[in-house]
Amino acid sequence: MKINVEEENRDRIDKYLVNYLDESRSMIDKMIDVGYVLVNGNVVNAHYMVKVGDSIEVKDGFKIDTDIVAEDIPLDIVYEDDDLAIINKKSGMVVHPGSGNYHGTLVNALMNYTDDLSDMNGEERPGIVHRIDKDTSGLMVVAKNNEAHRKLVDMLSKHEIKREYIALVKGEFMSDTATIDAPIGRDPQNRKKMAVVARNSKQAITHLRVIKRYKGYTLLRLALETGRTHQIRVHLNYIGFPIYNDPLYTGDSTTEFGQFLHSTSIEFDHPITGKHLHFEVGVPEEFQKFLNTLEEK
Repeated sequence: MKINVEEENRDRIDKYLVNYLDESRSMIDKMIDVGYVLVNGNVVNAHYMVKVGDSIEVKDGFKIDTDIVAEDIPLDIVYEDDDLAIINKKSGMVVHPGSGNYHGTLVNALMNYTDDLSDMNGEERPGIVHRIDKDTSGLMVVAKNNEAHRKLVDMLSKHEIKREYIALVKGEFMSDTATIDAPIGRDPQNRKKMAVVARNSKQAITHLRVIKRYKGYTLLRLALETGRTHQIRVHLNYIGFPIYNDPLYTGDSTTEFGQFLHSTSIEFDHPITGKHLHFEVGVPEEFQKFLNTLEEK
């Protein structure tokens, strides 16, 4: 990973990188200590103060012994064969260990369920081909061997895996369909967030259509052409229709359930057999209960 520093700040490099890496500050300190972080091509220490114009390089391949253990956590498995599994992830579950969180993740649950997981992503992310946010629920694919994993990653890069989401947004969206084509990068004002920005950004395209309008809310179905971090949440907030119960992008007081965003369908040709697969699951109980209250208004 390479980061070009363009905004003024007064952060030490370890604190600065917390907002860019999926690791804790203590883990980043260890990476810096062993030379996995370079600034302008030079090794630095954790006390280095980041300056405008710095070019930061974070090398790949850093590993540290971690205590990732199998945990008996229930899984909702929608489909499974010798090569892959389709999981309906619950809202609130982190996909893989990181940032000091090594328990209660989907990986911990998968390790308890089976020994057959790909190891292409190392010990901390066995089987994980892609991920969805902690508080986003729904379907994701897991690879059970490296051949399937490699082909699934290639299919993702070629947009051959079709995923659709359901989101409840604040406000009444008047058009029946829309496409949002706006580049996404790190928010220069808050590096914990992503935003539509012109510099240091990547193209992002989201298609949406209205499922139902309620008083003050709209239920949408969305399809992604690209897969940027927080893409749906950022795009919907950008057009003035933020996802309900999303504290990061609305600033509202919210419940513990998290944003009302659900990965509802996944469709692709099996990477090994070529069989066409298509799965769809409804929204979680908490999501549906809130929709029922809107029906009554």
